[in-house]
Amino acid sequence: MLNGGVINGERLFPAAVVETIRAGGDPAKFAGFATIPNGSYTSQWWVFHNEHGAFAARGVHGQTIYVDPTAEMVIVRLASHPQAKNSAIDPTSLPAYQAVAEYLMSGR
Repeated sequence: MLNGGVINGERLFPAAVVETIRAGGDPAKFAGFATIPNGSYTSQWWVFHNEHGAFAARGVHGQTIYVDPTAEMVIVRLASHPQAKNSAIDPTSLPAYQAVAEYLMSGR
């Protein structure tokens, strides 16, 4: 997902798959998600529509695959948060992912 469907020079799936996901869904349909104010959802992925073009596959107990193409970063979070609501952990998790991305980019 980070490299548009290519790993070690080999195409695993069409680039159009990632392009479609990164474009996201209709943000107006997801306006009720306060922790992802500009976000949308498509094809099992949440798209944050932020400056980094980040998107994530997320489970309800905090499991996450967070992809930040600008920082060339993927974070995989294995979790079992007691509340089945990402909104309970988004206020700390999402800024933490962004902070890691910013830190990684500061060393370039």
